[in-house]
Amino acid sequence: MTTATVKKIVGTNITSPKGFKAAGMHCGIKHKKKDLALLVSDVPASVAGVFTTNAIQAAPIKVTKDVVYHTQKMQAIIVNSGNANACTGKQGLLDAQAMQQLAADKLQIDASLIGVASTGVIGEVMKLAPIIQGLPNLTPKADLESAIDFAQAILTTDTVMKNTQYSTVIDGKEIIIAGTAKGSGMIEPNMATMLGFITTDANIESAELQQALSYVTDITFNAITVDGDTSTNDTVIVMANGLAGNESLTPQHPEWQNFVDALHVVAQDLAKAIAKDGEGATKLIEVEVKGAVNDEEARKIAKTVVGSPLVKTAVFGCDANWGRIIAAVGYSGATVDVDAITIQIGGTTMVENGEPVAFSEEKLIDILKQQEVKIDVSVGAGEGHGHAWGCDLTYDYVQINASYRS
Repeated sequence: MTTATVKKIVGTNITSPKGFKAAGMHCGIKHKKKDLALLVSDVPASVAGVFTTNAIQAAPIKVTKDVVYHTQKMQAIIVNSGNANACTGKQGLLDAQAMQQLAADKLQIDASLIGVASTGVIGEVMKLAPIIQGLPNLTPKADLESAIDFAQAILTTDTVMKNTQYSTVIDGKEIIIAGTAKGSGMIEPNMATMLGFITTDANIESAELQQALSYVTDITFNAITVDGDTSTNDTVIVMANGLAGNESLTPQHPEWQNFVDALHVVAQDLAKAIAKDGEGATKLIEVEVKGAVNDEEARKIAKTVVGSPLVKTAVFGCDANWGRIIAAVGYSGATVDVDAITIQIGGTTMVENGEPVAFSEEKLIDILKQQEVKIDVSVGAGEGHGHAWGCDLTYDYVQINASYRS
């Protein structure tokens, strides 16, 4: 990826692309915090989506998939936190459809243009009364305060909001891509307990938007892990309303890569923010793998290393135990040359060409105390290159998940 044509925008705002508005509020699904949100485009937008691979899929996913794959246009999405509306049977689907219709009635647009997303406790019937009472008070606006309200209303155990925004130029027009996400636990894409919403004013048809999203998802959202659990509600939606006025984007467009690169960095920022905010986490762990048979195998190795509970606990304890790293490389299932494996932590070599190398324990402890820890692995099997991101495993993770419903 080359990002010379992509510019990061300070002051992130999901409504910055032309023609988008957002809102968020507390309606009563949760005790105190914001729990209901709307994201709206002025006009029907091209849409793309990626969803959980869990065989158990929440009712909102079924509703939203129908919009993405059949209507192929989306103008708004209604989101709640505090209740996943998952494993709730026929009633759950009726409730998700009711949310869709309630939003349609409020916005005076066709229900087939409205997606639904939910996150929270699994197995509890959705309470529609708070939504019915609260929705009339949601007034989507294109300002920073409303964007923050939206970002806060989608959170569960997250400790911070997750926002990012970039611009690029296509056909002489400034294109803005902005993103907001939530996710902290049950993070094991393909996908994770995460919701991601990306807006752009680029002009692109849904099929091409889906192609771009599927590509960047593999190297961003599908390259993070917190705890190895795959949720029932995971959704990433991209809406592109075309109001920037560029020529319709296709892979044949001379500036197609500008758009893909911008979408990539937005997705990568959100993915890394989710990994860094893993439940109870104190450190972001990045694993970069080189020399694999291909890029897919490199990502497989990287994700195995960053997902290893023993690696995660070693990083938490500032223990430079490279044996746990090489063991994870070995059981990843990827092809490696044992005599060519090289491992570094924070740029300090610990294993070179399969042989241990003397290193300073004190230096490694200082490196492992940092908030971001980089592990580099080379496996000598080819030219494949890939990344994965995760976090350390702490006492707090157990405490949070031992009392999640209380």
